[in-house]
Amino acid sequence: MFRGYTFVAENFMVLAHMRDLWEKEGLTNAPRSFYNRDRKGAIVMHMFKRKIENLRQKAAVIVAAAVFSLSLGGASTAEAGWGSIIGAGIQMGVQYAAVDNAMKYYDGEGRYEFFEMMKEKYGVNEDEELNERLDIIMANLSAAIAQVDPSIQQKPYNYFINTDESFNAFCSLGHNISVNTGMFNLVANDAEIAVVLGHEMGHGQKEHVRKSLKGTLNASILGSIVAEATGVQALGNILINNISAVHVTKPHEWEADNLAFEYIIQSDYNPGACAAIWQRVMDQYGSRSQSFAGDIFNPSDHPSHKERRDNYAKKLSEYSGGKVKIEVKDDVATVRVNGHDFLTPAASDTMSGNERAYFVAGAIAKAYHDGTAGEAFASDDTLYFGGQAVITPVGLDPSAEELAEILNRIQ
Repeated sequence: MFRGYTFVAENFMVLAHMRDLWEKEGLTNAPRSFYNRDRKGAIVMHMFKRKIENLRQKAAVIVAAAVFSLSLGGASTAEAGWGSIIGAGIQMGVQYAAVDNAMKYYDGEGRYEFFEMMKEKYGVNEDEELNERLDIIMANLSAAIAQVDPSIQQKPYNYFINTDESFNAFCSLGHNISVNTGMFNLVANDAEIAVVLGHEMGHGQKEHVRKSLKGTLNASILGSIVAEATGVQALGNILINNISAVHVTKPHEWEADNLAFEYIIQSDYNPGACAAIWQRVMDQYGSRSQSFAGDIFNPSDHPSHKERRDNYAKKLSEYSGGKVKIEVKDDVATVRVNGHDFLTPAASDTMSGNERAYFVAGAIAKAYHDGTAGEAFASDDTLYFGGQAVITPVGLDPSAEELAEILNRIQ
């Protein structure tokens, strides 16, 4: 809303001068006095016509924010008067500038301080096995991102596992990532966790968090800063306490989703995991559920789980050159290769048949994309294609030998 204290002060000085002229000419109450039949009012209007035209839109926004700020304190616009509104507006400008400077600090040189503040707020899970898994995933993703966005090398990610048992992860200011313990409870394979973290790192690479945090700051939060904050540390605490109010926009969510796919295909992870994780979420929580990851990860105006799954499935097909597709009928997913049905996987102990279908499609798509597609074969009860392990049959699945025969016939 504001571009800094200088802009706010300059424009409110103009408004203050206008107020002084109104009062001098006997127009003491509201701007509508300009439009009465008083000749003096018409003269004042003429004097400021051009300035009003240039500043009308910007000043209207500022004054509206100031009025809103006053209304939060219980004062009506009429009671406050123009002097109070102008003063409140300048005060809000100062507040906003202070918060903006704090965000820049914690997003840059102070990011390690912010990281420690995050750990203090959310708690740290020191489980050795989980942290080793996270170290590997983050190392793989960082290397993959560096191939398409070398800027990550100047600002590598800090990360930790918090103690929250819900399924979530989030990227905050300064490329600081926190992963809920619940992430590991729901997802057994690292490829799907990598997709979620790739999404969060996409937010980080494009500075979505900082942009969204600036947009989230409203008059009530700014008002608390005057009462509570006296320095960068205090402002940091306020930012930490309000981080849950950040709503990343729908376009930013789509951008982060698409970036996650780009990062995954630069790694050794199965690209089918991108759609598979959302299928898993749907299996657990339905097509849309606020309990999945709260308002940070999936607010009501964001893509549904199904939309995200289908977006990734489309990208996977494009990645394969159109040779691999997933067809879902009556909530049952079938892998199709070159226009032919290949496999409708059975459920395993850890995955639904639909979730497994995306991994099968991902392995075959990768072989086509990498140009390694060759003869399919079975080895140790596992189907291989182009050097990719595709599936180890379970339950009602055809055997690896049968699947190799089918794939060789249609590929």
